[in-house]
Amino acid sequence: GEKGQPRIFRTYKSGDRLEKGIWNIPIPAEGDPVLPDIVISPIVGIDPSNYRLGYGGGFFDRTLAAMPFKPLVIGVGYELQRIATIYPQPHDIPMDRIVTVT
Repeated sequence: GEKGQPRIFRTYKSGDRLEKGIWNIPIPAEGDPVLPDIVISPIVGIDPSNYRLGYGGGFFDRTLAAMPFKPLVIGVGYELQRIATIYPQPHDIPMDRIVTVT
């Protein structure tokens, strides 16, 4: 996918061909797009309103905004990543749930 564009979700099973995506993260190379019911996303920071600070590309919010429905969104990170605010912008979408470890 191109930088600045929403991500496309595809199914994956062991053995499927992968290609390098953004940040060289392996992604499924082929297959029809799918719409997930649940999205799990890493966090760099999370505020009390469940707004997520990510990796700076804006991919996460763009992808959710482009979907025809909002999936359950779960942020995953460390307890020490809780911050007072991320100064959310109008396009930011909060997490539904947060899972952290200490």
